[in-house]
Parts: sequence; C-alpha cells; structure tokens
Amino acid sequence: MFDWLRKLRASQRVERKFLSWHDLAAPIWSARDPAAFAREGYQRNAIAYRCVRFIAETAASAPLVVGPESHPLAKLLARPNPEQTGIELLENFYGHLQVSGNAYLEAASVEESGPSELYVLRPDRMKVLPGPDGWPIGWEHRVGPNVRRFERDPLSGDAPILHLKLFHPSDDWYGLSPMEAAAYAVDIHNAGGAWNKALIDNAARPSGALVFAGAGGGDRLSEEQYRRIKQELDEMHVGAANAGRPMLLEGGLDWRPMSLSPSDMDFIEARHAAARDIALAFGVPPMLLGIPGDNTYSNYREANLAFWRHTALPLAQKAARAFEAWLGRRWDEPASIRIDLDSVPALAVEREALWARVASADFLSTEEKRALVGVAPGANEP
Repeated sequence: MFDWLRKLRASQRVERKFLSWHDLAAPIWSARDPAAFAREGYQRNAIAYRCVRFIAETAASAPLVVGPESHPLAKLLARPNPEQTGIELLENFYGHLQVSGNAYLEAASVEESGPSELYVLRPDRMKVLPGPDGWPIGWEHRVGPNVRRFERDPLSGDAPILHLKLFHPSDDWYGLSPMEAAAYAVDIHNAGGAWNKALIDNAARPSGALVFAGAGGGDRLSEEQYRRIKQELDEMHVGAANAGRPMLLEGGLDWRPMSLSPSDMDFIEARHAAARDIALAFGVPPMLLGIPGDNTYSNYREANLAFWRHTALPLAQKAARAFEAWLGRRWDEPASIRIDLDSVPALAVEREALWARVASADFLSTEEKRALVGVAPGANEP
C-alpha cells in the first residue's frame, strides 16, 4: 500500500511540491500586541508619537538611488501603487517598524517582467508560517474572516512578502519594538498626564475631607444626608468649571483641605525622566523633541547630525539592502539600491570637512581625490 509513497519520493520534483504543501504549518502568533503599542504608545503619548513620526519621516527622506537609473525598479519605488508615492510608502513602512518592531511589504501584480505594485501591510494582521527548520516559508494576512496566505517559492526562494524586523534576542520570527522597550516609561508618562488632568479637573488642587461633628456627639450621617451631600459635591464643586466656587456647609460639617508634599509634586520631574527614556529607546536626542533638562549636545545642529548618523541612516540603509535582496533579482537585469548621502542636507558639514581635507592633500593625484570624495573618474570633464 506504500508503493505510491515510494514512487512519490523517487521523483525529486514531485517531492519538493509535496514538502512545500506539507510545511505550511499553523501561524505563530506574536506574544506582543502591536495594536496595544499603537493605541497606548503612538496614539496616546506625545513623546512616542513624535519619535515615530520623526524617525519615519527622516528615514523616508533619504533618497534611494537605483542602478542602473533606467531600471524598472526605479519607477516602482518612485510610484509603488496608485494611492501612494514612494516617500509615503516608506513613511508607513518605517512607522510600523518603530511601533511594532516588524514591517511587511507586499509585491503585488507579479508578472514575468517583475512586480508592478508595492503595498505596506499592517503588522497586527500578519502571522509567520514557520517551516520544519524554523525559518519562515510563508505568511498569513487576516482581515476579519478573510485570510490570505503568501508562500515562499521553495526552488528560487523568492517571496511575495518582505518582512523587515528589528533585532530580538529571544524571538525567531518577530522583532523587538522600541515601543516595547519603552513600555514602562510610556506608562509612567501617560499616568502622569492622567494625574495632572484629574488635578486640573478638581480645581487644580488636592481634595480635602468633610468632617461631620453632629449634635450630641453623633459622628455619622444618615443615608439620605450622605447621598444628598455627595450629589451636591459632584454637581457644584467638581470640575474645572467649578474651580474657586465657595462651599456652603451646615449641620456640623467642617472642610479640611489637604496639601501636597514636595515628594508628591515630584511627578513633574518623573514625567520628564520618562520622556527622556522614551526618546532614548527610539534613538532620538531629547533636545530635538524639546524635552527640558537635557544638555548632552552643545547645539541643535550636533544633535541633528547625531540623529541622522546613529538612527535615521542606519535604518534607511538597512531597508535599502533588504529591498535590493528582495527585488533586485526579479528582472532579467539585476538592480542595486543605495542611499544618496550627498543629497542629505544634514550631512553637509561632514561633506565640507571631507572636501577641505582632500583639497589640501597635495600628495594625492586628481583621480585619487575624486575616488576619496566619491566622484567617478572623468566626471564633469569636457
């Protein structure tokens, strides 16, 4: 009865197809919740929101150069789909990477001449399909009851999905989000804001105590008296609109206000410290975010240069290498993708210093100087 299995294994081509079908395992669900990171971090925290936007917009502004210039990939990256430009797609791609630690790009309308459209997919809708060796062999995209499965070609290794992720030391399939690393700081910052809002709603001062000293030594209110006083306090003395309104006390009631101690007021500095921790997790200099108390950089230009060199450019270069490995071989003519550093305004100071050093090096030939500054031999010559 197993003759058909032996015949199946005798054919290498059929065996590969069988293994490809068999290896489509159940999706591995991430232990983290990207939707929670987006809700609590990006949507409700001004510091995290600005960090994500700052990184995504800056990295997306780094120009991608495709070689050769006439390659179809250049046109695809400039206008990846009818709804977005290349910069808009990159902003979404980098934004998802900062919020969830994972970013997914779909190559749609794939034909013999290569893909014609690119789309960013939400990480909270994507699940990894691992193979028997642990490496992803497919992905699952779920929107409500609708499920799409993307499979990697077992022969060529080409995949319709690019999954870019940040380093995670204890997860084989998903990346570690800066939002998760800053989760405690985000919670502290959000809690401080909620506390401050509640304080403003209560006349910008702490609550006090109503002390009842009834006639004849009675120290308890009747149920009716308690409900009436509580209702009057809620209606007449709670909220910013009722700040400063005088309170009318009767029947042995005495108001004893409570004050804040200096340690209670330290929540303001705690919020500033939490904001700096959030910026540190994302790699954004606090000076660029207007967070007080940070004097690491002597001026704004140095902070901006450090942000480009240590955060934005490494991210853009990582994406460029990933795009090249993913799409560069989809056409008959291979394509390369690089970042045009000469077109980045923040690096102008470094370029000026390099040109000055090279120009003063009299022991170098003209061609050697051209090579050092990245100019092709014979360029700009008549």
